[in-house]
Amino acid sequence: MSAVDVTAAPSATAKGAPPFRFLASELGLIARRRRNQAGLAVLAAVPIIIAIAVKVSSPTSSGGEEGAPHFISSITGNGLFVALAALALEIQLFLPIAVAAVAGDAVAGEANVGTLRYLLTVPVHRTRLLAVKYAGIVVGAFVATVTVAGTGVLAGLLLFGGGDVVLLSGTTIGMGEGLLRVLAICLYLTACLSALGAVGLFVSTLTEQPMGATIAIVMFTMVSWILGVIPQVDWLHPYLLTHWWNNFGDLLRDPVAWDPLRNGLLSAAIYALIFLSAAWARFGTRDVTS
Repeated sequence: MSAVDVTAAPSATAKGAPPFRFLASELGLIARRRRNQAGLAVLAAVPIIIAIAVKVSSPTSSGGEEGAPHFISSITGNGLFVALAALALEIQLFLPIAVAAVAGDAVAGEANVGTLRYLLTVPVHRTRLLAVKYAGIVVGAFVATVTVAGTGVLAGLLLFGGGDVVLLSGTTIGMGEGLLRVLAICLYLTACLSALGAVGLFVSTLTEQPMGATIAIVMFTMVSWILGVIPQVDWLHPYLLTHWWNNFGDLLRDPVAWDPLRNGLLSAAIYALIFLSAAWARFGTRDVTS
């Protein structure tokens, strides 16, 4: 990645080019990084593995984390549940790692390769730079989630077929509505992961080592998961970043259980607001030397 590549978009925008040119450049950089491409391949491999494992073993019981929706046992009845099972599993670790990799690299990566200072020599305000970086993280979270769900749907339909979908509440809906609910789940999880991305963006402004930032973000997520299963601190659970993530299964009820979903979105919004403000305060006054 050359300095010319990095600065072309912001300088062009300053001269009156389309306003989304800078964002398009950022998304292109994220998409071209081989580690991100490898990460998407791993995310896509999990639902395929799940589908093949269920096909060859035909399990009769479901498993998973306490509080998480159990979808494994429903896969043989409708391949759509491969996507749901994969999301339930990957939201525990793989999806947060994918978001952490993008968020940790957002600012720290530029500082590490020496392009951050050069970026700020062109007429790009630091607030706008942070906004573009965060937008890239949000898009990355959506792409990661849709990759898991899309691969799961394709693998499931190929191996098990489709048809009517039996919801967690026992109601039966058509395949089309089932796909729409999967999309709604992807949007909900994107909002949750975007809150983690805000945490990651703040951490990325604190260091010039993207790998260190990524590890810190993953550790933050793991601590949240661990605290969430300790009954002695149950008063803390509703305030943890990951507490509401598994409630995406409520979108598969009839009627939809909106209260937990609203709480999850509110929690994500509060985390995003706090850590984006912290990132802005830190980056706005930071002495950039790299």
